[in-house]
Amino acid sequence: MASALRTDVLVVGGGLAGIVTALECLRAGQHVTLVDRDTPERLGGLALWAFGGMALVGTPLQTRMKIADTPERALQDWVRFGELGEADVWPRRWAEYYVQHSRAQVYDWLRAHGLKFMPAVNWVERGLYGGGNSVPRYHVVWGTSRELTRCMIAAMKGADPGGRLQVLSRHRVTNLERTGGALSGAVMVNEATGAEVRVQAPVVVLAMGGINGSHAEVVANWPANRPRPAAMLNGAHPFADGKLHHLVADALGGQITHAGEMWNYAAGIPHPQPHFEGHGLSLIPCKSALWLDHTGRRIGSEPLVTGFDTHDLCQRVAAQPKPYTWQLLNWRIASKEFAISGAEHNPRIRDKQFIRFVYEMLTSNDRLVRQMQRESPHFLVDDTLQGLAQKMNALTQALYGKQDVNAAVLQAAADAFDVNFANGSKLHNDDQIRRVLHARQWGSDKLRTCAPAPLQMKGAGPFIAIHMQLITRKSLGGLQTDLQSRVRDAQGQAISGLYCVGEAAGFGGGGASGKRSLEGTFLPGCILTARAAAKAIAAGT
Repeated sequence: MASALRTDVLVVGGGLAGIVTALECLRAGQHVTLVDRDTPERLGGLALWAFGGMALVGTPLQTRMKIADTPERALQDWVRFGELGEADVWPRRWAEYYVQHSRAQVYDWLRAHGLKFMPAVNWVERGLYGGGNSVPRYHVVWGTSRELTRCMIAAMKGADPGGRLQVLSRHRVTNLERTGGALSGAVMVNEATGAEVRVQAPVVVLAMGGINGSHAEVVANWPANRPRPAAMLNGAHPFADGKLHHLVADALGGQITHAGEMWNYAAGIPHPQPHFEGHGLSLIPCKSALWLDHTGRRIGSEPLVTGFDTHDLCQRVAAQPKPYTWQLLNWRIASKEFAISGAEHNPRIRDKQFIRFVYEMLTSNDRLVRQMQRESPHFLVDDTLQGLAQKMNALTQALYGKQDVNAAVLQAAADAFDVNFANGSKLHNDDQIRRVLHARQWGSDKLRTCAPAPLQMKGAGPFIAIHMQLITRKSLGGLQTDLQSRVRDAQGQAISGLYCVGEAAGFGGGGASGKRSLEGTFLPGCILTARAAAKAIAAGT
């Protein structure tokens, strides 16, 4: 017989959204049981490993940098860039809620918990021709998202003065129960022992993440009118498998909306020390590198440049004839621009080593470049383009049994780019150069973006080629919710006692971002939806 527990609020999922929900419910005086599939040391989910960027509106940091931002301006950018339509009622309402409340309920709230932000606001997702973030909004937590997550875990535990919080690690929910038409709890399995556990609770909050950890779910929901590569890396987690989404839809009538909208990245490499099968690292592609197809030809006619439209970048990479691309660069570019998303490969920010961080910003990032040269077979270095082509072919021969790169083709790609510099800057006529120059106009980007120069410039070597694949990351769709984070059924009615927060809810409304995110909307989306749910639960609505 299953053991039985009783609680006021059952939170399913121990990521940031689940932790914040539990924290706020505890502060409201409720008994909370938090259930998580992972091990205790991994409480925090993907947020524990994320970089910590947040799109925030109207903050003191923006004011200090003379960035004129308002909720009205941010909403205009959001709706236009995400292509939200009139039928996207709840996503639009959540977008409005986000831009109106991100300052007070995220920035100020986190500052009150002792968290700090780096002193510069970055400018990401500007749009291919504008139309994205019209001003810089990307705030980075000092200490990365790991510091944020640990702070929230500490606050959650500190909000329990005497046994009102119970955390069940390595437990998987298998069913949600109703009694007399009302939600009454959940059944789960202790994956360490195999024992069945029943938790009786009048309120259940789903915070289990998205669907992008399941390759089958990604493929099943991929829009038919968009190109899809034959192979992808996993930048989410296998536990984010969509099973609870389907359980709610099939058994309780909840609505999954915008499941085909995903926030993937175009430049992933296999993790050198993978935590699970197919685990990938998401690179932040160098703006000054040449993006090549599988043959070594530059992808065109419009060059691929990161930082403007990630959605478009992913579609163009997915449309290539092979499920991988290359970036061609030199050591000069890599030492200034190469970066990997997440806390793991940003130790200066993660460990709050300010002096070392400033030193690397002003000098070079050779440390990370050399680390990848040592650890990753997908990061190739050679003194000559001919030698590099041989190494590229050796890798694809080992992986795919093919050798598609011709050294002469690779040389021609570099030569065609370098001719732009034959007479200084007078003959610049390349869209990548124009975009790089535009990016360098903003101080934060200038520190991490090289001044345009020939790829084969003397002293800039050796040459580097990075073998990359599309990598899945976040779900932009999910269970449809209202502004109290209550799950809604097909008739538009709230399912009594059932809430959904964070990525599981498409970060609000079942798809608040639409087709594109302004980037950095995910961590704040977790916090905003969680706090809304806890407020509604405390009010009994």
